[in-house]
Amino acid sequence: MATAVADVHLEACRTARPDPVETAQWLVRYLLDEVNEAADIDLFDYRAVVGERGMAHARARVAAWRANPKGLAEKYLLERLLKADGGGVDALVEVHTSALAPNGHTHLVIARELETAGRAGEALEWAERGLREAVSEWGPDGDLVAFVCKRYELAGRPADVVTVRRNLLCARPSLTAYQHLRTAARDAGAWEGAGRAGALEVLRAASRPGNEQRHDNSPLVDALMDDDLQAAWQAATGGYAGRRQWLALADRIRDRQPADALTVYLRWIEPLRAQTGDRTYEHLTKLLLSARSCHRALGTESDFAIYMAALRTDQKRKRKLLALLDRSGL
Repeated sequence: MATAVADVHLEACRTARPDPVETAQWLVRYLLDEVNEAADIDLFDYRAVVGERGMAHARARVAAWRANPKGLAEKYLLERLLKADGGGVDALVEVHTSALAPNGHTHLVIARELETAGRAGEALEWAERGLREAVSEWGPDGDLVAFVCKRYELAGRPADVVTVRRNLLCARPSLTAYQHLRTAARDAGAWEGAGRAGALEVLRAASRPGNEQRHDNSPLVDALMDDDLQAAWQAATGGYAGRRQWLALADRIRDRQPADALTVYLRWIEPLRAQTGDRTYEHLTKLLLSARSCHRALGTESDFAIYMAALRTDQKRKRKLLALLDRSGL
């Protein structure tokens, strides 16, 4: 709808041929009011309407931004003017440098502009600077990290890729950071042994109970579930797993360690017996189905039948739950 309105307005201007300067004044005022999202109007679609007189007026209005940078609308419009007029990459870099994003994304924009201009060395320097200067609590922009690592790869610098990925893992331990480091280190032939052990030690430190980086889930258990289930189970039983991870781990080890998985399911079933509500009943039923699978693998289905009979007696007043159990064959 907004695009259609913009198209109609542009066609009307082309037909009526209004005063170029007045039209440019209106366009710039409209765009700098930061309502451009309401109708997708672009100054350069009107170039033939406003001519060079109108474009000169637009440049004069926006140029003041360079002396006193403030709004994003002015910044965007100035970027468009510089690109359209061939103002040069240095002028664009100057505009972007005035408002650097805390996660390094603006550094990436500058790096791409420089690389497009054939200045690859300066582009990489800006991207590297972005990694060093990123202060966002979420870490540096993911595209910025990928940009730097890709340039290192193309330059035959796999060890530098590993360094970047290791630094990110240390700064914000997570499964994703671990996976990226694992890939980079394997490509560099530096994963097995000390490389992996060092990465896991970082995650172990971040996963200790009470560590503020852990929240309810352990990055150590997430990482181990990704490549070593037995080690993940050992870490979980050592106190490193959060609630969600216990159930995810039980689902993964159920076929090979049904007895261990069963202990997890039964542990989470118990508190649900005292709760009510459709979501609780659905969760309880899912856990009971998983517990039944474990009993079947162990050859103890008669024990599960006794357990279910007792549970049904205990839950006999919850008719919706019993109906759900019936539909699920429990």
